[in-house]
Amino acid sequence: MFFQTCALGKCSGISIIDSTPLRSCHIKREHSHKTMRGWAEKGKCTMGWFYGFKLHLVINDKAEIIQWLLTPGNVDDREPLKDKEFTKKLFGKLFADRGYISQSLFEELFVDDIHLVTKLRKNMKNSLMGLHDKILLRKRAVIETVNDELKNICQIDHTRHRSVNNFAANLLAGMIVYNLMPKKPSLNIEIIDKSRLIA
Repeated sequence: MFFQTCALGKCSGISIIDSTPLRSCHIKREHSHKTMRGWAEKGKCTMGWFYGFKLHLVINDKAEIIQWLLTPGNVDDREPLKDKEFTKKLFGKLFADRGYISQSLFEELFVDDIHLVTKLRKNMKNSLMGLHDKILLRKRAVIETVNDELKNICQIDHTRHRSVNNFAANLLAGMIVYNLMPKKPSLNIEIIDKSRLIA
């Protein structure tokens, strides 16, 4: 309750979304793992197969977490964006990777005043994009730094949990600690806006 009411950031009109895997155990031990059985699932990310959960994060330009969702590892990255409850705090530009490309999802979000911006796949037709959006799309990688700090500094990702409640408490505590940190890897919007004026 504290996290949802006091520790979450606010949407500024520039948001970045991504998902990161939270492993429950090594993939080779998935069949013998008991602690998260019935909760965790086998999934695949850029680093390969894993057994556990996916943490879907949305951050603002100050790198504050403004929305989050925990799903089993086999859930598609685009699924949370189809939930109105998940997107109700969002507006403006939402930057994502190629895994979020979907024409129907783009149209559905556009109706709710959310403009989904992604890079194009190689087999897709090129489309015009503003310089400001191109620069911000390059800065999307800042969310990878957020994921890294959550895992390595706030310790939300380890395989030593012995109960689901312990896992949930550790995850929430880690995200609260991150959002209350005084220094975060935020975007420098002033420099980006100046470059837009020069162009």
